[in-house]
Amino acid sequence: MASAPVTLCFLLRDSGATTEVLLGLKRTGFGTGKIVGIGGHIEVGESDAEAVVREVWEETGVVVVQDDLADAGVVEFIFPSRPDWNMYCRLFTTRRWQGEPAESAEIVPEWFDVGFLPLHLMWQDAAHWLPPALAGEVLDIVVVLNEDNETVASVTNPSPPR
Repeated sequence: MASAPVTLCFLLRDSGATTEVLLGLKRTGFGTGKIVGIGGHIEVGESDAEAVVREVWEETGVVVVQDDLADAGVVEFIFPSRPDWNMYCRLFTTRRWQGEPAESAEIVPEWFDVGFLPLHLMWQDAAHWLPPALAGEVLDIVVVLNEDNETVASVTNPSPPR
């Protein structure tokens, strides 16, 4: 089964001597109850960047411009016991946007210090790819989950770093 194309955008801001990232508590759908990145499915006819701009607006009310997006790479998620959950996820970061994040029907946004991410409240795989993505690495990894659809079986890099 093909992996669903999805996208995530991590808004980054400086706060004193630290950097913060905007994440959100998922209220509905896939991942309900977990802290997740802002983003979602790419609709037919949309580019990855168009989709993430739309998703950030829908989930937080914040306006992001495509030209301000930085490529953070790709993470492919494989769920062997639930192949319909497989995702091919394009990652972006940005330090420019307009507006203040606001709660939506889907997400309760919250700023977190990148050095103290709430990994215990996120999908377990986030520990493997989120810190390097927020540190500026451009990822190309495949995460395979175990049969429980929660714990990580493996993380591989199918191609050399870009």
